[in-house]
Amino acid sequence: MISVNGLHRRYGTTVALNGISFEMKRGEIYAFVGPNGAGKSTTMRILGTLEEPDHGTVTIDGMSLIEHPEYARKHIGYMPDSLPSHYDITVHDYIDFYARVYGIKAPQRQERVAAIEDFCNLAGIREKHLRALSKGMKQRVSLARALIHDPKFLLMDEPAAGLDPRARIELRELIRVLADQGKTILISSHILSELAEICSSTLIIEQGEILRSGALADIISQSASGDKQRLQTMQVRAIEPVEKLHHAIANLPNVDAIRVIGNWLEVDLEADDLIACDLLKTLMKELSIVEFHAKQAGLEEVFMNVTEGLVQ
Repeated sequence: MISVNGLHRRYGTTVALNGISFEMKRGEIYAFVGPNGAGKSTTMRILGTLEEPDHGTVTIDGMSLIEHPEYARKHIGYMPDSLPSHYDITVHDYIDFYARVYGIKAPQRQERVAAIEDFCNLAGIREKHLRALSKGMKQRVSLARALIHDPKFLLMDEPAAGLDPRARIELRELIRVLADQGKTILISSHILSELAEICSSTLIIEQGEILRSGALADIISQSASGDKQRLQTMQVRAIEPVEKLHHAIANLPNVDAIRVIGNWLEVDLEADDLIACDLLKTLMKELSIVEFHAKQAGLEEVFMNVTEGLVQ
């Protein structure tokens, strides 16, 4: 659905994007992650038709976003990291205004606005002024504005920043529903644990170049099997106190490091299944082991392994 090829963007002597290419498919949720200054905002602005690249192409269903920006805008919804401060307008009037901007005529406009207000749970605050809203409410209004024209492609810049836990969960559920409806969603965020729970694919960018792209599960698997992965981490819990478990493991062979995590231990071993089996057999002779399993790598671990924190 979305194809980016050889995208370059330079600001003076600073190279923001250095020929990045990737594709995004219909109904997928993509995590867009990278250090500050990696090129995420520049990419988002180009995809949102807010600026043009120096070189390269972006197409939506085969139509050039750069050559036909008005066509592209009909199919793109952009949710910025903060809602503009329109102090003297109500939530309902704000959403209705953008429905008019996109050319939605009455009575379809009233139906569309009502449906979006219901979807984003805005019915109870539709007559409130924007200045009176909490951060979570403003994010829901911002999402409603991005969805009012029923776009195929949704850009979300730090959508969960500053939200309380309930608001984050509610937003996460809305995003899943949108993906189920067939929308392609690109989320730029620094909250990697949140992204890992909701995104099926990821794009990792640093110094204007895409370092990894594809299904999140595949990227995690590739990272875990890389040459640098000499160790595996086992998570161990016993009925006995964690101090006793720690003492039992401390002097065993092939143990590289031990970390106490609450009533758990994380044990770094050589990456060999037979070594892990031998450890479990040894522990079960002395202790009542309740849980023993390999710790799965996540997006945070992959991000730290892949990136170096460099900026242009």
